[in-house]
Amino acid sequence: QLEVELVQKEEKLLETDFLYEHISRLTDRIRATAESGKQDTLLLAKRTNELQKKIKDRTQKMMALVAELSMKQALAIKLQQEVRDKEQFLMTVSSRLDQGLPPPKETENEWLKILRNEKMQKEAAEARAKHAAEEEQAAAPGCVHTTAEQRPTAYIPDDEYSLPLPRPYGALAPFKPSEPGSNMRHFRKPTVKPIEI
Repeated sequence: QLEVELVQKEEKLLETDFLYEHISRLTDRIRATAESGKQDTLLLAKRTNELQKKIKDRTQKMMALVAELSMKQALAIKLQQEVRDKEQFLMTVSSRLDQGLPPPKETENEWLKILRNEKMQKEAAEARAKHAAEEEQAAAPGCVHTTAEQRPTAYIPDDEYSLPLPRPYGALAPFKPSEPGSNMRHFRKPTVKPIEI
């Protein structure tokens, strides 16, 4: 009886081993399939992310181009309107000149404006040239650059015995008082009394 039970146990054990091997093979196959599927999923996710990024970049570029195009279209419409206005204005002026009438007031104003702009540009160019010359002169050695007001250091004598040549003041140069300060408004001006003789 023990031998029969032992044989049954061995059979059960062999059957369990067989089942274990079969299940192990199946699970290994499923695991390998899952691993390969995981790799495929990862590659697919990467590819999807790259494509989404490209789509986003292209969309932004397209939006920028559309905005730029709309700005150019608005500018073109504005310039076309200006051309039409100028053509109309030119026709009006030419018809007035053909009739012997003077051109409209706006033409004179425009002409004066152009002349004024040219004059301002010329003055600005002259000022720039003068400023550059002053800077070049100030950069010369021995030249002292100052913004102080020039004061006389010599006088021409007016007596009849001396030559009219500038003579330096020396230590007794004329005194120039400074501008009265803002606090002088608090002081009352003195009343000058008439002198009685």
